[in-house]
Amino acid sequence: MSYLNTAPLVWGMLHGEQRGLFDLERALPSECADRLRDGRADIGIVPSIELSRQKLDIIPGCGIACRTEVRSILLISKVPFAEIRTLATDSSSRTSVALSRIVLSRKYGVEPVLFSQPPHLGSMLEHCDAALIIGDAALVLNPPDLPFQVIDLALEWTGMTGLPMVFAVWAARAGFPKQDPAPFAASLRFGMDHIDDIVSQEHAKLGITAALARDYLTRNITFELGDREYRGLTTFLQYASELHAQPETRKVTV
Repeated sequence: MSYLNTAPLVWGMLHGEQRGLFDLERALPSECADRLRDGRADIGIVPSIELSRQKLDIIPGCGIACRTEVRSILLISKVPFAEIRTLATDSSSRTSVALSRIVLSRKYGVEPVLFSQPPHLGSMLEHCDAALIIGDAALVLNPPDLPFQVIDLALEWTGMTGLPMVFAVWAARAGFPKQDPAPFAASLRFGMDHIDDIVSQEHAKLGITAALARDYLTRNITFELGDREYRGLTTFLQYASELHAQPETRKVTV
């Protein structure tokens, strides 16, 4: 993926001992999933919801998750959340769209009509009650300064379930040889050991402060996935299936 939150995962592949093991390309989350589906890519950091849509082989141990607020998945509304009837969703997102539906249905009792479009808050709210903004586009917003109601969807999820929210995992397409997870874990370790380099190189590109970038990568995001993260992932896929977001539920095994 092309978001800031993937940088530690691939830093070793770009700058460390894992350099040269993989041919890397950057793409939005939805595009990553499509490339695995049609064979343009063998391995990707794929949105969690794709585990119900494709037969993918999870490469265990690393991914993108959170155990409290994530800061980069925001639901922004002009009306009280229980009155949302139309929701503009970021066209680059899939997992977060499903998460927004789960939270709105289970907590607020609404199932709005969805409209997918580019992540521009003004145009999204022009014709819809609420907007889903994710990733780097959410990081440049300061929620307390917005004249709207704002919730962090990951915080809503962890409050509802008591479990972490897993947004993306390393996975290989169906039929690709089983992968050793060690290089992926080593690349992440290299990234976390060089977090200062990541922050200094990336924050200005996004238009955010170095402090925000550091807090996001070291406090909001959890990159190491353990039993609780995979339990959260299984629960998420179950809830998504019950909302008819996916045709079937797949239990996560690693």
